[in-house]
Amino acid sequence: MTAADWKLDRTFRSASGEVRWAALGAPDAPPVVLLHGTPFSSYVWRAFARGLADRYRVFVWDMPGYGASEKRAGQDVSLAAQGRVFGELLDHWGLAGAGAEPAVVAHDFGGCVALRAHLLHGARYRRLALVDPVALPPFGSAGYQLFGRHPEVFEQLPPALHRALVREYVGSVGGPGLHPAVWERLVEPWCGEEGQPAFYRQIAQNDQRFIDEIEGRYGEVSVPGPVLVCWGTEDAWISVSHAHELGARIPGARVRLIEGAGHLVQEDAPAELMGAVAGFLAEG
Repeated sequence: MTAADWKLDRTFRSASGEVRWAALGAPDAPPVVLLHGTPFSSYVWRAFARGLADRYRVFVWDMPGYGASEKRAGQDVSLAAQGRVFGELLDHWGLAGAGAEPAVVAHDFGGCVALRAHLLHGARYRRLALVDPVALPPFGSAGYQLFGRHPEVFEQLPPALHRALVREYVGSVGGPGLHPAVWERLVEPWCGEEGQPAFYRQIAQNDQRFIDEIEGRYGEVSVPGPVLVCWGTEDAWISVSHAHELGARIPGARVRLIEGAGHLVQEDAPAELMGAVAGFLAEG
């Protein structure tokens, strides 16, 4: 797969709608699952997934309401729903039983999804790496909160104005800045008759209560070996100070800062992130 033809060629019917997913690497290789955040998709993991596929069976998926997966009115795309869907997928992939546990690498609110699945639904992981995760309050920027309070207003924006708004929002992640082609690829799923309402729907359904339900339980995280917490030092969405706070709350966690990277570390410093995570995964 290249950046131009990143496609998820498989389908799973989840409780929250059709999920598109793909698997790279040898079927008998150790499993690794990559979780994206908002307002992104598995596309942000494209190079990372290909890099890991030489040694691992890498599973990528677009969460319901995101990327190539189903988007529809009335759909439950909350963090609570995503945590349940992740558990469904692990079972579908044969990764839920003893001895089959995958390593999990989760970005942004994918971190919250992975933590919720583990702490609330009993999902087990061989390794866990959290990259600039949504895991501590406050939840969302001022703009994000504004969109969530008035989704019915923003859904009615003229398409060109909506696209410009999403583009500027995605571009505010911090760091050296996105390549124009990547920037447009990240914006595209949120445009059109399905994409525009889906953008505001997912924001409206997510709030701090989904963090509050698990924040006090981070001391219960139980994964063989340490948990890795990676963070871009120039993350404009979630302060790098959260890296140290989260690392202190998860027993035995390691904190790795990626200098100069913004919230999308995968785009800003792919070699540094790959080095940190690949070395971590190879430990066990």
